[in-house]
Amino acid sequence: MSDVVRLASAADHLILERLWLMFRHDMSEVDGRLPNPDGGFRDEWLRAALVDADWAPYLLVSGDRPAGLALVRGVSGPTRVLNSFFVVRGARGRGIGLQAAQEVVAKHPGQWEIAFQDANSAAVRFWRRVAAKVACGEWTEEHRPVPQRPDLPPDAWISFSTLA
Repeated sequence: MSDVVRLASAADHLILERLWLMFRHDMSEVDGRLPNPDGGFRDEWLRAALVDADWAPYLLVSGDRPAGLALVRGVSGPTRVLNSFFVVRGARGRGIGLQAAQEVVAKHPGQWEIAFQDANSAAVRFWRRVAAKVACGEWTEEHRPVPQRPDLPPDAWISFSTLA
């Protein structure tokens, strides 16, 4: 399989906005959030990824078609965080997600943290599999409260290093 990840450019912003809407819609099943009155979802992370130099927005592609997105924050800091990761439903089950996660992590060697929700059983299996493949040595998993959301169960966080 060829590369499925590329750094998003200004020309990709509309595509990322559309993918973001699909991502947040999928996540609403897990976090119970409804769309805003205008039909959109909160998008401050996407907006930050498009303008902040400490973020890296990636477009996942399958051939010439958009297949998902990945937003990384903390690219210049000691720990990178895979803030958002999404593969469109039509591209799932083809290995695109696993390859994309590996490619994104490889672009930013060092310490990593990835959060997911225990209620999202596919994400639990997926992120543990990713950690086992990309971590140099051991990886850890812990639960942390969701900031400003005491009504939600804690997020699971996987931490690992890609440096030996």
